[in-house]
Amino acid sequence: MVLNPDICVIGGGAAGLSVAAGAAAFGVPVVLIERGRMGGDCLNFGCVPSKALIAAAKHAQGIRAAEEFGIVTGEPIVDYERLQARVHAVIGAIAPHDSAERFESLGVKVIADAARFVDDRTVAAGDHLIRARRFVIATGSSPAVPAIPGLADTPYLTNETLFDLKRLPEHLVIIGAGPVGLEMAQAYRRLGARVTVVESGKALSSGDPELVAIVLDAIRDEGTVLHQETAILSVERHAGGVRLHCENIQGRFFIDGSDLLLAAGRAPNHASLDLDVAGIRHDAKGIAVGTDLRTSNRRVYAIGDAVGGLQFTHVANYHARLVLQHILFRLPASENRDIVPRVTFTDPELAQVGAGEAEAREKSGRVDVVRWDFSANDRARTDGLGRGLIKIIVGRRGRILGAAIAGAGAGEMINGFAFAVANRLTLKHFRGYVAPYPTLSEIGKQASISYYAPVARNPLVRSVIGMLRYFG
Repeated sequence: MVLNPDICVIGGGAAGLSVAAGAAAFGVPVVLIERGRMGGDCLNFGCVPSKALIAAAKHAQGIRAAEEFGIVTGEPIVDYERLQARVHAVIGAIAPHDSAERFESLGVKVIADAARFVDDRTVAAGDHLIRARRFVIATGSSPAVPAIPGLADTPYLTNETLFDLKRLPEHLVIIGAGPVGLEMAQAYRRLGARVTVVESGKALSSGDPELVAIVLDAIRDEGTVLHQETAILSVERHAGGVRLHCENIQGRFFIDGSDLLLAAGRAPNHASLDLDVAGIRHDAKGIAVGTDLRTSNRRVYAIGDAVGGLQFTHVANYHARLVLQHILFRLPASENRDIVPRVTFTDPELAQVGAGEAEAREKSGRVDVVRWDFSANDRARTDGLGRGLIKIIVGRRGRILGAAIAGAGAGEMINGFAFAVANRLTLKHFRGYVAPYPTLSEIGKQASISYYAPVARNPLVRSVIGMLRYFG
């Protein structure tokens, strides 16, 4: 059967579903091809289940911390089967929104099969041939499996199998100290497992080192063991679990654990698409695109994890909007990664948007860094959340070039700064609005006010203010 839609979307994850739903809303004929579960990684194996697990772990930690507030409790009892049942219930509650049935009701033709290009303008999926005006590749990514001797013969978990585990690991060993590795490390430690993390480089290496240190200190304080700049020489089955043979500057050692979780990055899912047949450039890191997200085949766009780079659900949605803007309305669309926030959902959280301090100095020359400690905020004090810091990178005339936050609620607070960076706002805008008291969001306002404090201390300014008061 030959189909001739305006748009053919390959991949039913966050990126592909956003394109399909948006195009269908304007009455555009769309074919959506998905070989696996609708909703993709985010719904089934990523954001949704991981945040549900983190929420449970936060409740467990809250019970432990209750004594600090004068409430006497004991060590929390974790019913892991019930916990996992809730995780899957959360997935199940969201799944209908991403289902094939819903998208069919929107007018999208959904094909449950694998897709591959047969020429530069035709895709085959099952017994269908799709010759679309435009194609959008949104095939996402899968957990990367590092080339470690013995790993192929050793049982291991990834984010695609972790949430099917029926028992709490006794000792979870995690390879990788990026956002996923550390989020899961802290969550499982709070649920009662022993946790060890091994990282070949620096933990959270893309973050501001000063703010990363705040997060790592908190994770270590809760009992997680973290080995940075450590090579894994080999992995093997051992005593019903796993053994990692490692080496770092202190020498060789081994780690025995009950379970092994791989969190060493992601690999794009494009190997089965036969991209070469369609003249689409690609490599192991992803599909090559321009800032307009077009591939080397002008009929074809690629978005989300398929192109590598920033691999977040909100990036997938951002890409979808740009592609729809370009395809449906012929409006210029160019990706701007400076406006995309990044959040690691540890406790404290780590969030960043825009340029970091070193990058801003390299691009803009002289910049100022405004800092404000969480311990100076009244709400942080009342809630016992004093561990944290905000850093705002400020350019000429007070323009906000970037911001980074380590602390409770950082993922929520970064929204305001993401808006500021996207709209080229200055600290005057933050200084001028009224923040409710007491809230953690005041921290950004307090930091903004502090930027102008040196001006107020200028003798000339103080004398003018004094004259105005006297004659006013």
